Amino acid sequence: MNTPKRHDRIAFVASAGEEAQAALTQLTNLYGNCAPAEADVVVALGGDGLMLQTLHQHMRTGKPIYGMHRGTVGFLMNEFSTRDLRARLAEARESVIHPLLMRATDIQGAVHIHHAINEVALFRQTYQAARLRILIDNHERMQELIADGVLVSTPAGSTAYNLSVQGPILPINAALLALTPISAFRPRRWRGALLPDSAYVVIEVLEGEKRPVAAVADHDEARDVRRVEVLSDKTIAMRMLFDPGHSLEERILREQFGH
Repeated sequence: MNTPKRHDRIAFVASAGEEAQAALTQLTNLYGNCAPAEADVVVALGGDGLMLQTLHQHMRTGKPIYGMHRGTVGFLMNEFSTRDLRARLAEARESVIHPLLMRATDIQGAVHIHHAINEVALFRQTYQAARLRILIDNHERMQELIADGVLVSTPAGSTAYNLSVQGPILPINAALLALTPISAFRPRRWRGALLPDSAYVVIEVLEGEKRPVAAVADHDEARDVRRVEVLSDKTIAMRMLFDPGHSLEERILREQFGH
């Protein structure tokens, strides 16, 4: 028999919105507000943007993160309620996700290293389409992709920007990454690829001076890149908590059926 996990010390973080700030005041009055370093769990009040920010901030702490929706988009959040929060936390189901590690080298030879929870994306910086060469595990898989860009998505990020550019939805526990083109011109019919999450992805920018490209890991951007390396960082495991019946696995499954 499993013993419910105790979450006595709660750290609340909230976005700047009126709803989120009001919720912060309510919950702090009811449950107190611990410093994140001393807390058993971090509760994020806002939307998916705040959840990503909170996950980034606590990426290496191993602390579980529980979100409640008090923002705009709430795919990663639970429903908001001030009642029985500690009981909800004790009964919550855990999803473990690994971020992507991006290593981007720019035109000056400077190296930019960032983590991404959703995706690493390359975008054209001007009116001209990007020309890209794609290697997987040091093997050339596409000699030339002409497109607005390309992205590598985690399962957690597969319902975000990846979905909006017609990429596949991945189950949260799938050992896969999605490689998805953004408005591909050539090859016209290429819709992307599913890769094992052990894959080492390298994207080289062709004609970079004429066709400059930026690389973005969630919200961290490097401009005028020449080479971008992407892999799943298994040294980091982030723990997200969801109410029973509303797990990330269930949400992604529902999304595939249009709910």
